[in-house]
Amino acid sequence: MNIGDKVRLLRAKEQGVVSRFLPNGMIEIEIEDGFRVPVMRSELVPVSPLEAERLLKNNPYAAQKTVAPATPSILANQGVYLAFVAVNDREYTLHLINNTDWEFPYVVGEESAAPGGGTQFRGLQSGVLKARSQQKFNDHYLHASFEGWPTFVVQGLWFRAGKSSLRQPLVKRFKARTATFFKSKTTVPVLNQPGFLTQLDADTSESDATLPNSNRPVQPKSVTLRPDELKAEMLRSKSDQEPVSVDRPSAVVDLHVEALLPNGVGNRSPADLLKLQLTTFERTLENAIASGMNDITFIHGVGSGALRTELHKRLGQHSNVKFFEDAQKQKFGYGATKVTIR
Repeated sequence: MNIGDKVRLLRAKEQGVVSRFLPNGMIEIEIEDGFRVPVMRSELVPVSPLEAERLLKNNPYAAQKTVAPATPSILANQGVYLAFVAVNDREYTLHLINNTDWEFPYVVGEESAAPGGGTQFRGLQSGVLKARSQQKFNDHYLHASFEGWPTFVVQGLWFRAGKSSLRQPLVKRFKARTATFFKSKTTVPVLNQPGFLTQLDADTSESDATLPNSNRPVQPKSVTLRPDELKAEMLRSKSDQEPVSVDRPSAVVDLHVEALLPNGVGNRSPADLLKLQLTTFERTLENAIASGMNDITFIHGVGSGALRTELHKRLGQHSNVKFFEDAQKQKFGYGATKVTIR
């Protein structure tokens, strides 16, 4: 059972689509009204696409009954992955998986540091993935050079023939990290082979279908809550909240007070200003790590050296920082620190 698979409850009439796996043998499914509920795995069975058709054929009285209009089938809206499958004990192949009911026109490439600074993009392949299909890429990635793997960039659109909701384009960057990559081994959907898997569309849904620049307003979904569903939602663990998307920060971040507070410091004390600088530093560093950046530079100035000392202290204790060093001495002297991310 994978994300995007259609399932039916054993003890109820509802059908839905698997949207997420929860701890303790629970699975979150999205039913037709858009409401997501947690259900025990033992209470779910997969729905075969031919099940309804076969039941109708085996019913001799079907032609004599007035058949109500068919309920629109539930679409699997999530399930786009990057998968790394071992060729041998030294190399991996890269696969793009589309386990949804949408066609997925895509562009896949690699982002890496340019020799003269900044980043450069190398296109790998483009095409259209049909629903429930996968594409294997020609490049092999060596286990021995794992730390030097590039940041993978996937850009994609969503397409279904006929009437459907307009969905936002997918743009995702993925940087493999030792601390998490090798814990993600599982059975790859569609391929049905073991591999290392990362989901690219975990934070998108049909509710964000209208583009920000569209003239058509987004209409909120009408959801009817039943007592049993409301109770299950109230008991849902707070640790199972949806992941938060992050913005990719600039490669150079200025921590000077004048840059952070262009309208003036107001009545803030020196302690408040230092706290603002450190909070901005922490948030920007975490966003850089989460968005797959290879390095980032913080401009802190020289001054008394208090901010620089505190930044270096925190960087030295951060598990995702490979190393850090004084940067751009010809321009800033010792007023900037370049951080290289694992």
